[in-house]
Amino acid sequence: MTDPSTTNDPALTEILVTRDEIEARVQRLAEQISNDYAGRTPLLIGVLKGGVIFASDLARAIDLPVELDFMAVSSYGSSTRNSGVVRIIKDLDDDIEGRDVIIVEDIVDSGLTLRYLRQTLLARNPASLEFCSLLVREEQQADLDDLVKYAGFRLPQVWVVGYGLDVGQRYRNLGDIWAYDTSARH
Repeated sequence: MTDPSTTNDPALTEILVTRDEIEARVQRLAEQISNDYAGRTPLLIGVLKGGVIFASDLARAIDLPVELDFMAVSSYGSSTRNSGVVRIIKDLDDDIEGRDVIIVEDIVDSGLTLRYLRQTLLARNPASLEFCSLLVREEQQADLDDLVKYAGFRLPQVWVVGYGLDVGQRYRNLGDIWAYDTSARH
C-alpha cells in the first residue's frame, strides 16, 4: 500500500510508532529473549492474524534457534468492539508440554485474550510460559505487568492499525502504526 499520508485516507489520523521505532524495539526485545533463553530453544506462538508480522520479525531477530507455531483466537470478530468472549479458531499444531513457550501478540487491550490463553496453555504443561506483546494499552499497564514480560510500546486508548493490526482486514501491511478514527470508516 502506498504511504497513507499521500492517499489522504481520513481514517488514518497520525503515526504513533514509526517503522524505525518498531524495528529498533523488536531488536531490543529479541536481545532480551536471547539472553533469557540462552541454551534453550523457545517456541514462539504467534497469535494470528495481527501478530504474524511481529512474530516473524521477532523470530528472525532472536539469536537462538527458535520454533514457531500459530494460534488464531477471536474476541472481536469483524467489529471494533471486544465481544467479551474469546474463542480458539485455530489451535496449535504441536504439543507444548515441557516446552519454553512465548506467546507473541500484536496488542494487549483489556487482557481478556491474554488471560484466556494463559489459562488454556498452562493446562498443557509447558516448562515455562511468557507473553511478548508489541503494544500494551497504558491504562492496562498495572494490571498486566505481571503477565506481559516482554512489552514493546505503551499506547493510549486509541484504535490502531498497521504492522499487522487491522480494521476489517485492511491496513495490516502498513509499516508504521497509525491512529485510526473509527468514525471515518469507509
